[in-house]
Amino acid sequence: MTKAEEFPHHQPVLYHEIIHALRPQSPGRYVDATVGAGGHAWGILEASAPDGQLLALDKDPQALAIASQRLSVYHRRVILVHASYIQLREELRRLGWEQVNGIVFDLGVSSMQLDQAERGFSFLANGLLDMRFDPTTGRSAADLVNTLSEDELTDLIWRYGEERHARRIAREICRSRPLATTLALAQAVERAVGGKRERIHPATRTFQALRIAVNDELRGLEQVLPDAVEVLASGGRLAVISFHSLEDRIIKQFFRRESRDCICPPEQPVCTCHHRATLRELTRKPILPSAEEIATNPRSRSAKLRVAEKL
Repeated sequence: MTKAEEFPHHQPVLYHEIIHALRPQSPGRYVDATVGAGGHAWGILEASAPDGQLLALDKDPQALAIASQRLSVYHRRVILVHASYIQLREELRRLGWEQVNGIVFDLGVSSMQLDQAERGFSFLANGLLDMRFDPTTGRSAADLVNTLSEDELTDLIWRYGEERHARRIAREICRSRPLATTLALAQAVERAVGGKRERIHPATRTFQALRIAVNDELRGLEQVLPDAVEVLASGGRLAVISFHSLEDRIIKQFFRRESRDCICPPEQPVCTCHHRATLRELTRKPILPSAEEIATNPRSRSAKLRVAEKL
């Protein structure tokens, strides 16, 4: 059993692909901006021995505690911080690190969080409607479903869940309020869509939409990608794992834009933007989990990895 596998309840998605993409070396400085239980972080520290350093961030205090225990053998080379990845530049400035050699983002919700009913991320077990990555701050999913108007809920579920039944679901949520638990919300969604059978559970997109809204995930991603490029050293690598089309679209469009010298509209005859490429896109098509990985970790099936290198 490898060190990365010693925590059987946490399987880092695309583990080997991330290590290959970042090419950790000693001495180098790296950032795991969503450290979770520390699976990818372990690999980075192993590969960058003996002098590589890692800044590990996470909004979830519980995940950070697990990562701290798991990475304790590397305590002199790893700095763990309870912070959102949008605070990346601030935390690097605090350390006095002007540049880093690699950054990884593993977006979305972890198996740890999904498997804890009390966190409210999953409709497969009953728990309070929370869904906050950082349960010490911000509004919970219960706050949103019980206070937003029908129009606001419709927009949220459609925009972040790409749910075609958004209006019907929002109407049923409003009829069923107050909703306090994951099971109550899932049942409201099922009532709204009736007996329709789909490949996924009818509440999947609604839960995704609420989680994204609660944690402001898309705006945070749009904000941090330029910051990540700015702090990368020349030749440094940026690797991002996403789990749904909205995230992947943001990453793809950002990588494409930053790999071009001109971003003026195609119909414009003369360049006026003065934009210069900052990245070399290394994955025109995303890297996907192997069939073997999906078989051992079904939750990895929707993962997509995109990698770019700082020019």
